[in-house]
Amino acid sequence: MNRKYTIGVDYGTESGRVLLVDVTDGQEVATHVTSYAHGVIDEALPNGKLLENDWALQHPKDYLEVLYRSVPEVIRLSGISPEDVIGIGIDFTSSTIMPLDDNGEPLCFNSKWDDNPHSWVKLWKHHAAQKEADDITQLAKERGEPFLQRYGGKISSEWMFPKILQILREDPALFNETNLFMEACDWVTYRLTNNLVRSSNTSGYKAFWNKKEGYPNVEFFKAVDPRLEKILDTKMSGPVRSIGKKAGELTEEMAIKIGLSPGTAVSIGIIDAHASVPSVGAVSPGQMVMALGTSTCHMLLSEEEEPIEGVCGIVEDGIVPGYYSYETGQVAVGDSFAWFIENALPAYITEQSVEKDMNVHRLLEDKAAQYKPGQTGLVALDWWNGNRSVLVDANLTGLIVGLSLSTKPEEIYRALLESTAFGTRRVIENFTESDIEVKEIFACGGLPQKNKLLMQIYADITNCEIKIAGSEQATALGAAMYAAVAAGQDRGGYDTIFDASEKMAKVKEETYTPIQENVQIYNELYKHYLVLHDYFGEKNNSIMHDLKRMKNKKSDIAIPTT
Repeated sequence: MNRKYTIGVDYGTESGRVLLVDVTDGQEVATHVTSYAHGVIDEALPNGKLLENDWALQHPKDYLEVLYRSVPEVIRLSGISPEDVIGIGIDFTSSTIMPLDDNGEPLCFNSKWDDNPHSWVKLWKHHAAQKEADDITQLAKERGEPFLQRYGGKISSEWMFPKILQILREDPALFNETNLFMEACDWVTYRLTNNLVRSSNTSGYKAFWNKKEGYPNVEFFKAVDPRLEKILDTKMSGPVRSIGKKAGELTEEMAIKIGLSPGTAVSIGIIDAHASVPSVGAVSPGQMVMALGTSTCHMLLSEEEEPIEGVCGIVEDGIVPGYYSYETGQVAVGDSFAWFIENALPAYITEQSVEKDMNVHRLLEDKAAQYKPGQTGLVALDWWNGNRSVLVDANLTGLIVGLSLSTKPEEIYRALLESTAFGTRRVIENFTESDIEVKEIFACGGLPQKNKLLMQIYADITNCEIKIAGSEQATALGAAMYAAVAAGQDRGGYDTIFDASEKMAKVKEETYTPIQENVQIYNELYKHYLVLHDYFGEKNNSIMHDLKRMKNKKSDIAIPTT
């Protein structure tokens, strides 16, 4: 039997991963990672020009390098014939947007604009457009815009139009020079196919687009700023095509560069976390998937469309055709653990990790596992990079209560782990309070594969069984599954994502079940979390807002260096 294969390209925050998959059974044949040479640009541009606080940019050449290096490498490692690859799928962090010129090239490629921060890719965690997000939210509320209900009543600074509005306000010349604003996901697909289409997935969750109504009307954009009146017909042009469809076929030029055959099917792109939903077989209502990494994205399928405060998006056919797909999220999960290790860890812990030839995270996990719930005397809020759900406020910040002179690093580490689980429980309760059922929970991403303590804490705090993805590359696998659907059954793939998921999805036999003794204690701790959550997040959010404003305020006072 001549086996057929698809490729999933998973664009993360720090690197891109390419996975070659056997379409028959989802077997992962070869994988290769290309780290972004420029990483996350959050302090200064490559030429040294300093950035302000809350900026997060990237270099689009890094995205192309993933294709040029990793795709040929998985073909080489596998030894298969490129002719047997029937499809390629892209998943991407989102909303990650870039301004393009008349030729579809990013403006930062042009020496005229490369020293201008607005010409670069604005990464998903670029939060410098919070003022624009707030203004759009307020205007939508005043006008009674129906689209606002699909986003929990509040617009995030991470999304496309707040970022576009920031560019317009701060650099109208660059805005005028821009021919198209495009999600990086859709741009990569465009480069592969030379076919300009936009994903219903990225457009629905990050750009206010709706299957029935399209984008908000022209009058709304005109009210936001008169200069946006024609943006849909100009800088947002390009048809929106449904997820699971074919975006086009690989051009001869790109086929030569990445070592595949011209005409290979390329699927409509998808948000990275969303691609993990079919990869664990969660294609039925009530199944929630948590993609845990630097941040967490929660995806839940339902037959009902119920406006819920604090959701990031409710999109019909958004992830799986036939259902409404809800998205919520936490902005800092793995990032918060990494922050602690990189900036607040005493030297003796690092020395112990060297002596034991042990990863620092693993060492702290082992130490933290010695404590029972509540034994640290700490409770933390998980807002180290703002709050996405359910408060949707990028100006909220982290908090730990209960610190004393006897507090140990592993106690803080455990409190940070617990805080992210508390945040997820608040998200789940937000659904159930609105009669949206959560029947099963799946976890995928790097953290569930590495940190057993974290997963047990999640099971205990949510009082739910946690099922773990069978693939360590769940998002890339999902992208490869959509690629199989784009190719279609006639070419050796599948005609629906349900068929692909039945054959290619993977879940581990091992699960994490709640320990009832821990559940009871965490119920008490969660009450304290909610008090802090409501006090600092709603009743007195000006405290964190003012502190952040003071930090970001420019001052003419020179700070002594000696």
